[in-house]
Amino acid sequence: MKLKAMIAVALLIFAGSFVRAQQADPIAENLYPPELIVQYQQALGLSEEQKTFIKAEVYRTQPLLMEWQWKLQDEVDKLAVLLKSDKSTERDALEQLSNVLGLEQNIKRTQLTLLIRLKNKLTPEQQSKLRELRSKPAAK
Repeated sequence: MKLKAMIAVALLIFAGSFVRAQQADPIAENLYPPELIVQYQQALGLSEEQKTFIKAEVYRTQPLLMEWQWKLQDEVDKLAVLLKSDKSTERDALEQLSNVLGLEQNIKRTQLTLLIRLKNKLTPEQQSKLRELRSKPAAK
């Protein structure tokens, strides 16, 4: 029964994420992930200085994000164990949830910082070009 409840909660969370993904995202549409910039570096005419900056920012940020992802998974697993018992202690579960949410906040803050730095390194023309390129369907 508990497994069914956990699956139902996971499905609800997934459905909510899917609905949000179908809607316009005013944050994501104004930021450019590193993969997109690298993919279109020729079309954007990135300077060597821009390339060096982007690489340095990504290399600096990735290990930190990877470490936090591992810690986040550990903390989520601990929360799942607390919730799996027949009687969950509300205080312990909420304390563990705070640990999970704190790590998620660190991850999102670091990701947003990276994306803002990359955006700010691009010229307005390059940003416009990226928006245009991103909106085109991928060639097969």
